[in-house]
Amino acid sequence: MSEFARHPSIVRALSLGLLLLVWVAAAALTADASILPQPWALGEPFARAAGSGALPYHLAMTLGRVVMAFVPAMAIGVALGFLMGRYPAFDRWLDPWLVVFLNLPALVLIVLCYLWIGLNETAAIIAVVLNKIPNVATLIREGARALDPNLDAMAKVYRMSSLARLRHVVVPQLAPYIAGAARAGIAVIWKIVLVVEFLGRSSGIGFQIHFYFQLFDVAMVLVYSLTFIVVMLIVEALVLQPLERRARAWRTA
Repeated sequence: MSEFARHPSIVRALSLGLLLLVWVAAAALTADASILPQPWALGEPFARAAGSGALPYHLAMTLGRVVMAFVPAMAIGVALGFLMGRYPAFDRWLDPWLVVFLNLPALVLIVLCYLWIGLNETAAIIAVVLNKIPNVATLIREGARALDPNLDAMAKVYRMSSLARLRHVVVPQLAPYIAGAARAGIAVIWKIVLVVEFLGRSSGIGFQIHFYFQLFDVAMVLVYSLTFIVVMLIVEALVLQPLERRARAWRTA
């Protein structure tokens, strides 16, 4: 067991393999491909969707929306969270807003944005951003509250400029919280984007899932869903996890 613990990638592969076996067993028990096809039965519909260009197109549309929502949600959430964590008066004013938006269901906010703004791209992105900002702000607020006052005092003794203090004192301490918010944020944002597309877009993975749901085509629903999940797992492994490890490295150095 200790040998496996040194190789998390092996454990991750075995865990995914176990999940695949559960899928195979469940498909065998149902014995109905229209309800749950075997994993290998998805090869032909995947090749057909990819070959027609539909899968790459809708995948690109969803990824574009994820990026367009992720960037402003992180920027605004980090700024608000930092101000709330450092300035109690600011926190007292905005905390009720934070509680309201944290408890407002994503579906309600999406529907309201579509009703108020229209069934367009702007409404879709705004709905996703508004859903994610409170989560980011909450995490960053805790990070701002946990800033070491001794390091701040040291920066004042050495008469560091505001920019230098932000770069060398504040940001390194906030980096693990920012990385955690980013990692959790991307996981939530893409799910909300799929709901947005399901309800009111004419492109994207969510739109395709809605389309094949109406046809009760389980195989194609799984093809589009799993393709996007695989892409996000790759982003997680190659981008988000390394960034989070780097952000936390100074604490264990």
